[in-house]
Amino acid sequence: MSQILVSKRMFKSYRMGQSRLDVLKGIDFAMKPGEFVAIIGASGSGKSTFLHILGALDKPDSGEVYFENQRLDRFRGGQLNHFRNKMVGFVFQFYHLLDELNVLENAVLPAMAATGTFGWIKQKKAVTQRAKELLERMGLTQRLRHKPYQLSGGERQRVAIVRALINQPTLLLADEPTGNLDSETGRGILMALEELNRDGQTIVMVTHDERIATRAHRIVRLVDGIIVENG
Repeated sequence: MSQILVSKRMFKSYRMGQSRLDVLKGIDFAMKPGEFVAIIGASGSGKSTFLHILGALDKPDSGEVYFENQRLDRFRGGQLNHFRNKMVGFVFQFYHLLDELNVLENAVLPAMAATGTFGWIKQKKAVTQRAKELLERMGLTQRLRHKPYQLSGGERQRVAIVRALINQPTLLLADEPTGNLDSETGRGILMALEELNRDGQTIVMVTHDERIATRAHRIVRLVDGIIVENG
């Protein structure tokens, strides 16, 4: 089976005043379609930076990143926007929902952003129906008109997952998706991710929690910007 996501000799550093912080130090990584991979490491190990580069939210200083055999780190302009909006979905620790929009409106937002006014008019019915189906799957049918501040943390994260999935992305990237939740609520989010993966969704999840990482197919362990375990 071909690889969906590959990095070769990935390096990344940041300037901190007069000094340089080396975050990633030559990362080699590959995953197959349909895998569920957990990237685990302590705070400062480089795992979130790694995930952001895989999702084209950041660029490596050097090295190569491939998505479906295309050189992701060389994407520019419209190609980059298409990748971020259509090919990858993001789930973050702090949800990033818009309080002025209700649950359904938050869920369809990426689809609205991907089209112009006339395109949205044509797609609105189908996208709205897909959002309702996904929200029902997440147990949120009774919350469609609620605002984010009226929801529990677990409900807000489920809305964020639906929003990430609305454009049917090939890849789902989750950065500490249970980090802001209690243990029981976090287990519910993990179960939702596992169910999505069983249906074929490719997932990369960053976590600092060993127990959470073991729910994935494979664990990639980062220590000080270097992969020390991959399997």
